[in-house]
Amino acid sequence: MTILIKNGTIITAIDSYQADLLIENQKIAMVGTNIKYDPDQIINAEGKYILPGALDAHVHLEMPFGGTISADSYEAGTRAAACGGVTTVFDFVMQNKGQGLMEAIKGREELCAPQACVDYGFHVAITDLSDDVIRELEDAVEYGVPSFKTFMAYKKSGLMVDDGVLAYLLEKSKDIGALISVHAENADITERRVEKYLSEGKTSAWYHYKSRPEFVEAEADKRIIHLAKSLDAPVYIVHLANKEGMEEVTKARDEGYEIYAETCPHYLHFTNEVYKRDDGRNYVCSPPIKGKESQDSLWEGIKKGDISVIATDHCPFQSGEKDWGIDDFSKIPNGCMGVENLYPYMLSEANQGRISFNKVVELCSTNPAQIFGCADRKGTIVPNIDADLVIYDPQKKFTITQEKMHSDIDHTIWEGVELDGYPIMTLSRGRVVYQDGEFLGEAGWGNFVKRSLKR
Repeated sequence: MTILIKNGTIITAIDSYQADLLIENQKIAMVGTNIKYDPDQIINAEGKYILPGALDAHVHLEMPFGGTISADSYEAGTRAAACGGVTTVFDFVMQNKGQGLMEAIKGREELCAPQACVDYGFHVAITDLSDDVIRELEDAVEYGVPSFKTFMAYKKSGLMVDDGVLAYLLEKSKDIGALISVHAENADITERRVEKYLSEGKTSAWYHYKSRPEFVEAEADKRIIHLAKSLDAPVYIVHLANKEGMEEVTKARDEGYEIYAETCPHYLHFTNEVYKRDDGRNYVCSPPIKGKESQDSLWEGIKKGDISVIATDHCPFQSGEKDWGIDDFSKIPNGCMGVENLYPYMLSEANQGRISFNKVVELCSTNPAQIFGCADRKGTIVPNIDADLVIYDPQKKFTITQEKMHSDIDHTIWEGVELDGYPIMTLSRGRVVYQDGEFLGEAGWGNFVKRSLKR
């Protein structure tokens, strides 16, 4: 099927211009003015912006955690993604103790492939670095999964790896063309503080934040950056949320080190005051949302170019599951929703003049495609790459409510947030999968995105 999108303003990470766009065989075939072609379908985008689809580099779909499983299936999560202009998601394969990497990857792919409504890739969270797993690292890279996650937190849950494992993986990554990403929080300090607050009867959601405040995250940020600099290895810090860590990232990048930092929309919009609300447990995630000073620092990092990616850490749980922690914050499953809100929120901030539309495309589309090794297929608007596109109406007013969202979650932390501008259409590889509030795609449409970081 051929589609001609006419009269829109194309926005990429580096430029903005009015042009027509021709789609053929799931690819962008031509970009130009007054394209003469007789397509199967014409879309008039006059007064609208045409953007590359977003890549959400950090989602957790059907993830076992906290005594339950994150509430969005692959179908529900990728359906919501499509309706928010996200055309590729990177999910996390969680390695179980004693499990091989390829066994974990292929098992996850079997679960995902029949359900995915948009394209998908994987990161692997390494929790058990045995000799067999070490030998499989290159196999995973060759398979198209060249990014591995490690946890400096969740010690009691068995997810944390020690600093020796971190150092080994950083060194190894340089040889095999991989990138190590890190959840940076000091596990020992966190677990001590949790015990202290519970013993004192301090059990509300506010003490989730107090158990892992700014300095607990900052210490781990500084430690992993020091290791990466010492070993001259790249590292990617997921969901950065604090001022000191942001400052350390800026310092390392100014010194010329390959340090990437990701932050999330909920850190940019909310502050830790949410944990004082009656429904504060719905906002419990790790790292927790921090104070206004950290929020301002993150926005400054975006403007300076020291935040490389905006992703969501989409890991939602139903209200009833969040309620497990009404009288004990340590029992609240950690995670919030966001995959459908990523692009609309950031584009609304651009529409209000806080940053440029080009910067939003850079953070949400072009940079994740480049950093994670699929820029040959994703992340911009040029001929011969996948026709993953979003048509955005800058005049459309939109108020987020749970009823308007498209996942399986019974609430949203974004309830009542008003946005200036909103996506009105999403195309995944040239197929219209969302239009004017309605999902038009289907489970199984999404393809696995094989990636390569080898230079």
